[in-house]
Amino acid sequence: MPTPTSPALDIEGVQWRPISLRLIPVRQISVGIFLGLPGLVTIWPAIVVGSAMWLLPIGLLALTAWLLWLIPRQVRAIGYAELEDDLLIRRGVMFRSLVVVPYGRMQYVDVEAGPIARKMKIAAVQLHTASAGSDASIPGLAEEEAARLRDQLTARGEARLAGL
Repeated sequence: MPTPTSPALDIEGVQWRPISLRLIPVRQISVGIFLGLPGLVTIWPAIVVGSAMWLLPIGLLALTAWLLWLIPRQVRAIGYAELEDDLLIRRGVMFRSLVVVPYGRMQYVDVEAGPIARKMKIAAVQLHTASAGSDASIPGLAEEEAARLRDQLTARGEARLAGL
């Protein structure tokens, strides 16, 4: 069944580039560490104390299972497109968003990777603009693509700032 589209979020003729699916296990491992392990650890106190204490491990493990199911859908919904004057970033399945960053508004570009992401050979490109509220990041890029995109965006941003 096709998903409903929104004219405000769909741009005709744009070639969207997907991010690496290696982001899925990175996010799933993080969820397992920060929610799954505490859920497992709280089982022993629930056994010792009794009935009401079971709400914590059940809740944590249910939330972990739901997030492990949701993460692949979220990752597959992330994409970006490099246009002549703007960078477009889309994300979301149910709650969709589209971020448009004009190259001339970019101040600097960061490439970030945590320990799990480095092991999976992916990184995130973070764009910084004059607006503090802009969420312009592209997670899950292959290391080579992240470096290429950083250099490309920096060059385009400098050219737009110089008025070329």
